[in-house]
Amino acid sequence: MDSNTLIKKSEELFVDYAPKVLLAIITLIIGMWVIKKISNLLAKVFQNSGLDETLSKFLSSLINIALKVMLLLSVATMFGVNTTSFVAIFGALMVGVGMALNGTLGQAASGILLMIFKPYKVGDLVTIGSGGKTGVVDAINAFNTTLKTMDNKRIIIGNTSIISNDIINISGQGIVGVELTFGIAYSADIDKARQVILEVGKSCPYILEEPAQGVVVGNLGDSSVDLATRPFCKSEHYWDVMFYMQENVKKSFDKSGVSIPFNTMDVNIVRQN
Repeated sequence: MDSNTLIKKSEELFVDYAPKVLLAIITLIIGMWVIKKISNLLAKVFQNSGLDETLSKFLSSLINIALKVMLLLSVATMFGVNTTSFVAIFGALMVGVGMALNGTLGQAASGILLMIFKPYKVGDLVTIGSGGKTGVVDAINAFNTTLKTMDNKRIIIGNTSIISNDIINISGQGIVGVELTFGIAYSADIDKARQVILEVGKSCPYILEEPAQGVVVGNLGDSSVDLATRPFCKSEHYWDVMFYMQENVKKSFDKSGVSIPFNTMDVNIVRQN
C-alpha cells in the first residue's frame, strides 16, 4: 500500500469517525453534567425526607454509578459496539462478583435494614442477643456496628449477626428502669429492708420521682428472701444508678443491722464404735 492510498484511507476514516467521536465527547460531557445534577438533587431529596444520612449517601452513590454505566453504554453504541454482548458479559461478571462477596453483600444489606428501621441510633445503650454484648453504640457502618463498653473496649459486630439476634435498646425510650435484686436473710425484717432500699433510692441524684420506686418480694430462695426493685432514671444514667444502689444499699444494710445471707453448710459427724 503506497502513501497516497494510506492517506486516502486515513481521510476516509477521519470523515467517518470524526463526527461520531465529537458527538460521543459532547454526549459524555453533557451526560456527566446531567448525572451530577441528578445526584445532587437526589441527595437533597433524601436529606429533606429525613432519611438516614449514611443510607442516603449509599443510595445516591448507587444511582450515580448506575447512571454512569448507562451513559457509557450509550456512548459505546455511537461507535457501533454491540452492547448486548457487553451487557451479558457484564451481567455474568456481576454474578460472579456477587457470589464471591456473598457474605459482604449480606452485611451491607443488613446495614441498610438497620438504617431503614432504626432499632437504635448512635449514643444508645444496647444489648445485642440474649445475654450478649452490651455497650453504647459508637458507629453504625455499612458492614458492622461498633459498640463501646463501660471498660472502654470496642466491640465490632457484623450487621448480619445483629439482624439475626434480639436487639435490646436499653435507652430507646428516654428513661429506663434499672432491675435490681437484694437478698436478705430469712431472719431479717422485710419492712425494714424495704425502707432502707427506698431511702437509698431517694438519696440517689439520678433516680426520678416518677415513676415511683417500689420494693417487692421477688423470690423466696434457698437461703435468702430476694427483694426486687426497679428505680427509673434517664437512660444515660443507667450504670450510675446501678452502681450507686448496689454499693449504698449494702452500706445501709450494715448500718441498719439487716443481715445479708451467705451460703452455709451443716456438717454432721457420725461416730461408729
